[in-house]
Amino acid sequence: MPSTALSPADEAARINAAVTRIDVRRATVICFFAWTFAVYDFVLFANLLPVIAQELGWSGAQTTGVNTWVTLGTAIVAFAVGPFVDRIGRRAGIVVCVVGAAIASLLTWLGGYAAGALGFAGLVLLVLIRALAGLGYSEQAVNATYLNEMYAHVYTDERSIKRRGFIYSVVQGGWPIGSVIAALSIYILQPVGGWELCFIVAVFPAIFMLLAARQLKESPVFVAQRRIRALRAEGRGDDADELARLTGQEIRTHKIGFGALFQGDSRRATITLSIAFLLNWLGILAFAFQGTLILVNGKEVSFTGALEVLIVSNVAGFFGYLFHGWLGDRISRRNTIAIGWTVSAICFGVMVLGPNGNLPLLVTAYALGTFFLIGPYSAVLFFNSESFPVETRATAGTLINALGQIGAIIGGVLFTATLAAAGSAPADQAAAWIRSGLLWGCLPILLSAGAILCARKAAPLTSTHATAETS
Repeated sequence: MPSTALSPADEAARINAAVTRIDVRRATVICFFAWTFAVYDFVLFANLLPVIAQELGWSGAQTTGVNTWVTLGTAIVAFAVGPFVDRIGRRAGIVVCVVGAAIASLLTWLGGYAAGALGFAGLVLLVLIRALAGLGYSEQAVNATYLNEMYAHVYTDERSIKRRGFIYSVVQGGWPIGSVIAALSIYILQPVGGWELCFIVAVFPAIFMLLAARQLKESPVFVAQRRIRALRAEGRGDDADELARLTGQEIRTHKIGFGALFQGDSRRATITLSIAFLLNWLGILAFAFQGTLILVNGKEVSFTGALEVLIVSNVAGFFGYLFHGWLGDRISRRNTIAIGWTVSAICFGVMVLGPNGNLPLLVTAYALGTFFLIGPYSAVLFFNSESFPVETRATAGTLINALGQIGAIIGGVLFTATLAAAGSAPADQAAAWIRSGLLWGCLPILLSAGAILCARKAAPLTSTHATAETS
């Protein structure tokens, strides 16, 4: 019987029965690996940029310029992902992000050759290729939207609701794991086949992920909303309202697209979360990406010692995801994020202002700062999804996520300007690194905590469907 002939009750039963806890567990594992491999490609270029620059003979200004344009391109691509996912589907969005990251990896070696052979035209090609990495970067926002809706469908009892954030935090933990894998691949593969081999090898995990993605089922929330829109288009408004009620959706419809994010209840969430995310990424640039530079140039730590601090901080970041995912289930995600980022700003302030060369203090402060800076992102991405209706949930998530890249660009400009304004003497440069860490690292992190408190608390997503399966 055609689906249009089914009653709303029959359609709701079919939608609600389509996804089980086993499907959600499988989706959690697949999304974890998809994010891990996306991070691998995303981090790989930044880690290999000094090697690429040396091989192609780029100056320091050219290198930072390429990185800035790549970051901007990544943000533009990431902006475009959300509307696509809200229109086409969460499952399709995950597949597109995985494929995009794989294509970016495969073509990066070609872009490197072109940059060396064609000069400016080759540089433009390399930037365009690496901009595709914005699809991989968007994986975390798409994952959060998809898994939040899947968890809301099957984890409906009180005990399970209080574990949703913790379960997702394991998925988000793919960031430090992907970063470690990228570092290991450079250590093993780069001496064998150069930097190009590292990117070529990155394609193979994506092939595995494409096969695995065939096992994903579409979010029941998205399926229900798509059917509700179709019923309204057919003039069956009463059936659409009944289907919405039976599947736990809002009966009233919301507009779609970027414009809808600045209307009604969504406006406050869009503005506050966007500001918080942008500001916090200034801090991430300062300490997650340039932390070793601050330690080496500003705190008199050897490069080897800085790498050791970096390894410890990655471990701390992973456990930070788990802790903040767990805490967000209990005291609200908004408050968890604000507390974490406030403590992070204090810890990094201790690191920046602490005595030079005191490695135990610096390691402790840096690790704790990373724990409370990166960890809250397991709550941030879930909080994003809970703050918007299903029609714009992915659009909002990827918009806010993309603003992180804009924050990184702004942070890079501010760091560069502060260092350029300082004297060339080593003492002047060291003081400039300390000043930059405080002004463009600690302060933005603290302000981002204040911005997140301006957002409304968001309740966990709910569904009228309660599965009979046990966890």
